Amino acid sequence: MDRQRTFGQYRAIDLAIWALILAVCEYLIVHSARVWYADQLYTVSLAGALTAIVYMRWGAWGAIHAAEAGFINCFFSAATPRQYIIYCAGNLVSLLAVPALERIGKERVRTSAFRSVVFGLAVLVLMQAGRAAAALVLGASPGTVVGFFTTDSLSLLFTGVIVWIARKLDGVYEDQKHYLLRTQAQEEHKGGNL
Repeated sequence: MDRQRTFGQYRAIDLAIWALILAVCEYLIVHSARVWYADQLYTVSLAGALTAIVYMRWGAWGAIHAAEAGFINCFFSAATPRQYIIYCAGNLVSLLAVPALERIGKERVRTSAFRSVVFGLAVLVLMQAGRAAAALVLGASPGTVVGFFTTDSLSLLFTGVIVWIARKLDGVYEDQKHYLLRTQAQEEHKGGNL
């Protein structure tokens, strides 16, 4: 029996897979930081890179992953309720990158290494700015808020590299509707040449 999935089912499965990848990566990073690098001033997160990839694939659906990244980070760090608000709500500010992505055009971003990396970095910087703004609203001092940018500066490098690599992998850093139509057209073209 040949049963095809609907587009909605495909999207749900894909979003779940990316959510699992994000959860595992963030857990491993938080756990290793707590065990081996507890005295370090810097943190690393793949939240910006993986959220940027999901935004490229599914647009605003990536908000799920932005909030998840904040939740996972807080959950495995034994954070306070205030920190949950700062990280989950703050990460959602990265949604501001989606209209810009749509306006520029996903294909124009995907096919340009420069635009791809800039988009990924914009997602991360918006997350950091969102966390800083949420912390200020909840009473943090401006000096403390600067730490959202400085301690997470290594994540900029990781985000840039991961997005740059992801765009080279067929279908990973691509709008999934475009990807499915493109691969279907390629299959039909192959079938017509037999």
